[in-house]
Amino acid sequence: MVKILGIIGSPRKGGNTEIVVNEALNAAKQAGTEVEALHLVEKDIRPCDGCLSCAKTGKCRIDDDFMDVFEKMVQVDAIIIASPSYFESVTPQVKSLIDRAGYYNINALNRSAFTGKVGAAIAVARRTGLATVWKQIILFILSQGMIVPGIAGFPNAIAQKRGDVTRDMEGMKKARELGRTVAILAAKLKAR
Repeated sequence: MVKILGIIGSPRKGGNTEIVVNEALNAAKQAGTEVEALHLVEKDIRPCDGCLSCAKTGKCRIDDDFMDVFEKMVQVDAIIIASPSYFESVTPQVKSLIDRAGYYNINALNRSAFTGKVGAAIAVARRTGLATVWKQIILFILSQGMIVPGIAGFPNAIAQKRGDVTRDMEGMKKARELGRTVAILAAKLKAR
């Protein structure tokens, strides 16, 4: 069975980013996949310091939750990463994860961990930063050899207060479309 991991990059639980990710994951589940949501706020993932110890030892020397999250990412067929816009950028939680995962994958694993997996991004913002956040996540996904599913438009949502995202009908529709598309593409790739 296809497995999809939804990574919620908001530092707040129960917020708009979580709602949108759950919408995508529910659509993926309805398409016949196994889904799991992971809250980065519950994990201690410190920033990468570029020490290159992972290239020499095959292990990251920073003792935190990164390797547990990385292993979850490796074990699934598809990953959806979502972040709210914090001053036109991904949250510190998402930035730490993508820096560490990318650096570790390139230096310790010779880019082998994510090649051929499906990767997707969702951005949430009050007004600005949607495109920048989405592009930051997509850049990570592409740089790791992952495959990005195409959908009309990009799956982003507008929200100001907690729960506002549910009133963004187009954003919620795009989240569902993304979840289904990720599930279908991952299933086709796995069947090859």
